[in-house]
Amino acid sequence: MKYALLLAAALSAATPAFTADSYTIDPRHAYPVFEINHLGFSTQRGRFNKTTGKIVLDAAARTGSVEVEVDAASIDMGLDKWDEHMRSDEFFDVARHPTIRFRASAIAFDGDRPVSAQGELTLLGVTRPVRLAVSGFRCGIHPVNKRTLCGADVATTIRRSEFGMTKYVPAVGDEVKILVPVEAYRD
Repeated sequence: MKYALLLAAALSAATPAFTADSYTIDPRHAYPVFEINHLGFSTQRGRFNKTTGKIVLDAAARTGSVEVEVDAASIDMGLDKWDEHMRSDEFFDVARHPTIRFRASAIAFDGDRPVSAQGELTLLGVTRPVRLAVSGFRCGIHPVNKRTLCGADVATTIRRSEFGMTKYVPAVGDEVKILVPVEAYRD
């Protein structure tokens, strides 16, 4: 559920061009974060530490695609016991569903900047349509390695129950906000 954000962030890694450019997500700078209400008392946050993906953008044609994969077992709640519980069959069931995927072939542009991606999120073996909002899109030359780099922030909100993750709903919120900072290098 939080994975869709990772994919949207990848979308934002394109640079204006006259032909399609391909980008590889930098796994050191793409960490999907999720927020969920906990018993009505607080907003709890977690993240996934392993994300990979490809983004193809053609700003002139206003087209593109995104493919992102998140290692579900890389969930990080800040406490080992909590991480183990989230990996169990009550939540992410990583033994049977090790990967969370987002794929999109419909990218919306405002001028030469991607602003959203409409695609499909697969979580727990369930695939559903998801729209990712892309903000802060920017491309440039990395100041250290001198390679072309694009980045953005991606966001969406999903209902975890729509993917079959129903443990403790409604005490633990059904609505999950996903935020993904993404950076990607041009291939």
